[in-house]
Amino acid sequence: MLDTSQGPASGLRERKKARTRASLREHALRLFREQGYQATTVEQIAAAAEVSASTFFRYFPTKEDVVLQDDMDARMITALEHQPPGLGPVAAVRAAAQQVFASYTGADIDVIAETTNLTMTVPEIRARALDEFARTITVVAEAVAKRAGRPADDLAVRTIAGAVVGVIMSITIPWEGWSDRTSFEDTFARIDQALALLEAGLPL
Repeated sequence: MLDTSQGPASGLRERKKARTRASLREHALRLFREQGYQATTVEQIAAAAEVSASTFFRYFPTKEDVVLQDDMDARMITALEHQPPGLGPVAAVRAAAQQVFASYTGADIDVIAETTNLTMTVPEIRARALDEFARTITVVAEAVAKRAGRPADDLAVRTIAGAVVGVIMSITIPWEGWSDRTSFEDTFARIDQALALLEAGLPL
């Protein structure tokens, strides 16, 4: 029998899920602007997106996650997978990051600026952001491990992933200056410079 599990129906489901996720995030950010983060409930976000609260939680484990979770990881992993196999892990991550940053539209950057401002000003989101950084280390480790043909819990793999995410954290925390498109371009440039230092063995 022909296997259609990854055929048109599967693709349609994935597109529908992506639209629902994007709709939830869009309505959440709008409501946060209009009435404040604290005053906005998950039920209100779900109603605005015309889904149930239980559906919201299938896409975002917490209200904080609707701010923190975006498609940056997915873009990074896709870009990383397309880097030449002979490229070193840090060089590959750096090249992938350059491609991802270049792919952002002005509208994308506006959303990142908005979510970053929420992360900076809402204590519970800021606390949750640390969990996101830990999750990102795991995501990067899995991608690096795949390129290297090693397990994701390999010491060298975890060390590289932790170093890469640590470099990004060192540039993005504290959050001052994340207010407009120019400041984002400057921040992305500093991240690239920092990854270049890591690639060179952190010379001083």
